[in-house]
Amino acid sequence: MTRVLVADDEENLRLVLRTLLKKHGYEVQVAASAEEALARLGQFDPDFVLADVRMPGMSGIELVAELKKRGSEAVAIVMSAYGSVELALEAMKAGAYDYVAKPFKQDEVLLALRKAEEREQLRKENARLRAEVAGSEGLGRMIGRSDPMRHVFKTLEKVAGYKTTVLVLGESGTGKELVARALHELSDRKGAPFVAVNCGAIPGALLESELFGHKRGAFTDAHADKRGLFEVADGGTLFLDELGELPAELQVKLLRVLQEGSIRALGTTQDKSVDVRVVAATVRDLAKDVKEGRFREDLFYRLDVLRIEVPPLRERRDDVPLLVARFLERLHERLGTRARRVSAAAMERLLGYEWPGNVRELENVIERAVVLAEGDEIQEGDLPERLHAPSDPAKVFLASGDLSIKRMQSFMERELIARALQKTGGNKTAAAKLLEISHRALLYKVKDYGLD
Repeated sequence: MTRVLVADDEENLRLVLRTLLKKHGYEVQVAASAEEALARLGQFDPDFVLADVRMPGMSGIELVAELKKRGSEAVAIVMSAYGSVELALEAMKAGAYDYVAKPFKQDEVLLALRKAEEREQLRKENARLRAEVAGSEGLGRMIGRSDPMRHVFKTLEKVAGYKTTVLVLGESGTGKELVARALHELSDRKGAPFVAVNCGAIPGALLESELFGHKRGAFTDAHADKRGLFEVADGGTLFLDELGELPAELQVKLLRVLQEGSIRALGTTQDKSVDVRVVAATVRDLAKDVKEGRFREDLFYRLDVLRIEVPPLRERRDDVPLLVARFLERLHERLGTRARRVSAAAMERLLGYEWPGNVRELENVIERAVVLAEGDEIQEGDLPERLHAPSDPAKVFLASGDLSIKRMQSFMERELIARALQKTGGNKTAAAKLLEISHRALLYKVKDYGLD
């Protein structure tokens, strides 16, 4: 039962509040002063404190401040017959969650408590999700508990300590740079630079200078010496993204660096040794490009020593709730958005979508949704139209290529629970009847599947 401690010097009001709150399922204790309320904290440990502002001795606002000082997690709501905006603001500054003016209707007190309960439930859920994310649910800046991602994490932990070149493959938006950063941060190179360059975003004529540097006067616009990115990354890691776009003439020079460990800046005849771990990434099928003559075979085999394939989001749907929780947290910190959770119906849409743009697309969808959301919860209508197309859950699962009967059963169970909650408007008692399971079992599964 939710515990409420009432602190008020009026005996009649204490009696009224105790009767009202007990009638509505709360466990209640009362105190005639702030000092008595503080004395009861240890033995009662309330979830909420209802305190009158003006009491003999310590005031209600001083009580709120003392609760905060003692580190109590009790949520305070103050009451006063001397209502004013200034008084309400003073109470909020002291740490109170809400303010109720006397005389009040019974429903006003109950509403204030219910609002506070909802806020606490959301705060605890966010804390749980943060603990999950900060615990065993990821590696470095990557999040995942699905089997495909656990395989990626295991591989990263094995190979991070070696200088060997790594080739990271995966669709656009899957997080290939995060894999490269994890390799760097897990290695003994983490104190040295991590340098990333998109080989497809820089014209070929400039890319050689970017990678290897140049001497003053090497070409028309070379007005000063410039260090190349290989030199900047000396001792650390160089991440070559979109390596499949590297021009043929630079493929030869990259091969030389990988073989000899030295670079030659434009405009000079001297080589310079560099100690750089190269991590390359591409969305292209390099083996196919080799066969068709677009990519050097010797360079491909030099790069493809250790290969890490990042799974697309449609093959790791178990990670969607965790990713959503992380994005909501980031957006709240960055934009101050109100939405901190997702409704069951909206989560069903997120889980049923194919995500051709992968994690990057999911992040963009969540940012759009929190901006459009009118409350503290993302609704189905806040999602883009493309997510609203009906989907067959079985086909969605089979499309992932996963043939595990156990995971299929879990996927379908989650789908049925989400649909039952949607049909009953979130009424868990009614949903349990539709699903033909106990209410307690439903509560456990709702929490386990991240549907609350």
